[in-house]
Amino acid sequence: MNLSGKLKIMLLILALGTAANGASAQNINKPSLNHIALYVQNLQVSTEFYRDIVGLDTIPEPFKDGKHTWFTLGIAGQLHLISGSGESQVHNKNSHLCFSVNSIESFISKLDSNKIEYINWKGDSKSPTIRVDGVMQIYFQDPNGYWIEVNNDR
Repeated sequence: MNLSGKLKIMLLILALGTAANGASAQNINKPSLNHIALYVQNLQVSTEFYRDIVGLDTIPEPFKDGKHTWFTLGIAGQLHLISGSGESQVHNKNSHLCFSVNSIESFISKLDSNKIEYINWKGDSKSPTIRVDGVMQIYFQDPNGYWIEVNNDR
């Protein structure tokens, strides 16, 4: 094999290795999501909601002061609940957390059995939105009024 052929093979190997590691000159210092923090009134109630209703798994938190609960969001990062919020605030539905589930019907059943109201994007009660791309979605609020979307997007 001549030098040109060897150079092509080396460049191909380098390109494949770079792509596999997700590194390139353009994204070496590109930020990635680490966590989302929500300031909550009652840490126990909010922890139970995100654990038992939304279905998130808790992870160890370093403070161990009784004022924080951390959840994993998989490769997306983490959700941190921080105790100490005063009065509840009104939150706009446009600002929301979104989770995808395999079966939105099963998730809706869980909400119904826990008497948690949900709406579609227009605000119609107990009626999912079906987007133009076929994704079904619902919206509901956590105990602090933060909006959550759940959809069946894959």
